[in-house]
Amino acid sequence: MREVRSGLRGRGVFIVFEGIDGAGKTTVAKAVVDLLIKSGIDSVYTYEPYSELFTKLIREYGKRFGSVMETLLMAADRYYHIKEVIEPALHLGKTVVSDRYHFSSVAYQGARGADVKWVLQVNSFVLKPDLAIYLDVPPEVGLQRKKVSSTRIRYLEEDHEVMEDVRRIYKELVSSGDLEEVDATKDLCSVMQECVRIICERTGLLCGAAVCS
Repeated sequence: MREVRSGLRGRGVFIVFEGIDGAGKTTVAKAVVDLLIKSGIDSVYTYEPYSELFTKLIREYGKRFGSVMETLLMAADRYYHIKEVIEPALHLGKTVVSDRYHFSSVAYQGARGADVKWVLQVNSFVLKPDLAIYLDVPPEVGLQRKKVSSTRIRYLEEDHEVMEDVRRIYKELVSSGDLEEVDATKDLCSVMQECVRIICERTGLLCGAAVCS
């Protein structure tokens, strides 16, 4: 078991789940929070985009003006999210589990034409998560699952070719070591078991937790 690491000098642990819409991020992130709480670990589930105000602006102006505007608006929302939710919770020693983070901007806005290096520069203020897990499914699988998805900006998921590029960029982030990949085409129990194994290995949390009881 590795030593528990923290994004804020020995305080709370920050875990992120990434993937295309339909990969199961929300289901898995909430299930992980439930397991953490059952294990006696004070935990918070959160998500991006976070602010309803910024979400409305992204729907209106992002779609109209494209990937650069999307990047700027999502970065503003992310800064607010960090200051309003993530940072305060971590300072209180809570484990924060986020459904999406800046990797989504890299993948989605990168796939829609924004320069990836520039997207990273715009998001240079982010707190580095202790662990970021990418739930991988092909776009066609995500599309089949969309009837029960909770995406807040649906137009970003409508172009199949763009979604292939989103997946490609996510896999590049896996190759660079920024994300840990989990095959999310498997059943929920198997996906959860693999996620919990990685969380245990990387953070020391949930080791021995009963996942599929």
